[in-house]
Amino acid sequence: MKYENMPLEGVRVADFCWVWAGPFACMLLAMLGAEVIKVEGHKRTDLTRHSVVWPLADPSPTVVPPNQGMSFNSVNMNKKSVTLDISQPEGAALAKQLAAKCDIVIDNMRAGAMERAGLGYEALRKLRPDIIVISSSSRGMAGPQRDFGGYATIHNAIGGEAYLTGYPDGDPSTTSGDTDLMNATTTAFIALAALHHRRQTGEGQFIDYSQCEGTTSLIGEAVLGYQMTGRVPERMGNRHPYYAPHNVYQCWGVDRWLALEVHSDEEFAALAQVIGKPELAEDKRFKTMKARKRNEKRLDSIIEEWTRERDRDWIVNEFCRAGMAAAPSRDWQDLYADPHLRTREAFITVQHPEIGPLEMVGVPWKMSGYTPPANRAPLLGEHNDYVLREILGLSEDQVRELRRKDIIK
Repeated sequence: MKYENMPLEGVRVADFCWVWAGPFACMLLAMLGAEVIKVEGHKRTDLTRHSVVWPLADPSPTVVPPNQGMSFNSVNMNKKSVTLDISQPEGAALAKQLAAKCDIVIDNMRAGAMERAGLGYEALRKLRPDIIVISSSSRGMAGPQRDFGGYATIHNAIGGEAYLTGYPDGDPSTTSGDTDLMNATTTAFIALAALHHRRQTGEGQFIDYSQCEGTTSLIGEAVLGYQMTGRVPERMGNRHPYYAPHNVYQCWGVDRWLALEVHSDEEFAALAQVIGKPELAEDKRFKTMKARKRNEKRLDSIIEEWTRERDRDWIVNEFCRAGMAAAPSRDWQDLYADPHLRTREAFITVQHPEIGPLEMVGVPWKMSGYTPPANRAPLLGEHNDYVLREILGLSEDQVRELRRKDIIK
């Protein structure tokens, strides 16, 4: 399918990434029209090609074929795939040739991994002076921990976010996908900024991005608060330092919840009316924000006594109509059925040759005059011939010899 008005049309990206953060960053660039070529070894593929991210009631672990991992298919749409064993000199040399024909090279390996393979910035800039190289490693390229690896839960903990996440009487709680996707979005933004700089100056550059430091950027107010007061912010669950009520409340049904936050006395009076207890607005325990904060536990129990007996979505509509900030805590069934998301075409359907139709999450932006492409993730090595013959100019015999040597699939 031919797409028009692609913002990054003509930009080529070499994607030396795996798992989530790096691949999703490159997918965002692909959604903007860049030609993204995912480079992986057929004997050491992206981990998500074989991963199952939900529990299956099987007597033994399910074996997932390399093209059917749902995590892989969700964050690698609109890409091309080439398999190169860069542990072999001939494979590394071909990867280097390919990188030199790309505008941007992105990896999220351990610091120094690309240099050891002969694919570092200094080596690539000799072949293409204006190349943009982005290393999105765990701790960055400098410092005593540069050689340490890490995944999202590690970045969440090292970056300080895990310490703040959880309940006052509980342990720090790490998250994963949100940290990866935040770092991915930041990496894609960096790539766009570097392209803009190059178009203005003709200069390429090397960008050293630390995913742990990226995570710390999410909690800037906590860091600033410590600098100003010397106090370490502690976990508070779903509550807020100043506002009350500010929590997630259980509703009628199985595991149904809603989020609610009240920012003023006027909003609280509206809440009291909706739940049929207008007298709460004049109760000295709840009349002001400070009073509500002092009596927050009791206030939460009053609100939840009411919400537990009513339908979540009905309550949310009533609260929103009354001018409060409220929202359902949704599961995937809710999201897929949501009429607002359906109207916005938040989900796209792609045809997978091994699985059939897959409904995937698209990009969250809408741009006038531009429709994001909607192509499935590539099969392992699907575009070997295109990359090796059309981009690198190898002959059919040369490609056949690479297969014989097991350098490509």
